[in-house]
Amino acid sequence: MDEHPNAVVFRQLIEAFNNGEMDAYAALIDADIVWHSIGTTEPMRGVEALAESALAFPDGPEVTAEIHDVVANDDHVVGLINATATAGDQTFDYRTAEILHFANGKVTERWAFSDDTARINEFFSQFG
Repeated sequence: MDEHPNAVVFRQLIEAFNNGEMDAYAALIDADIVWHSIGTTEPMRGVEALAESALAFPDGPEVTAEIHDVVANDDHVVGLINATATAGDQTFDYRTAEILHFANGKVTERWAFSDDTARINEFFSQFG
């Protein structure tokens, strides 16, 4: 059975992220994306704000994401991710549930929930 087209886009999004292909990544995201990050109260709005955020931490950790599972329909994708962040001699493994809203084949809104928000905030705060 073929995967739902939104599941395919999600897999392409993760592949582009892991390969550092930010143009390919951005092409899968709506220009007016609303991006809810773990541990923040206000979402980022717009693909430009998202790109600026990514560039704001040039010495931040390298993060890779491995898809554990994907569930998709015409409006949403839920992706279960095993992630690893590496910076120097520090390595941090964590899991997230990525919830994406889709329209016209692109991600229009994203929420993420983790297994340990406090630890994620602690780890990433040292780079920002």
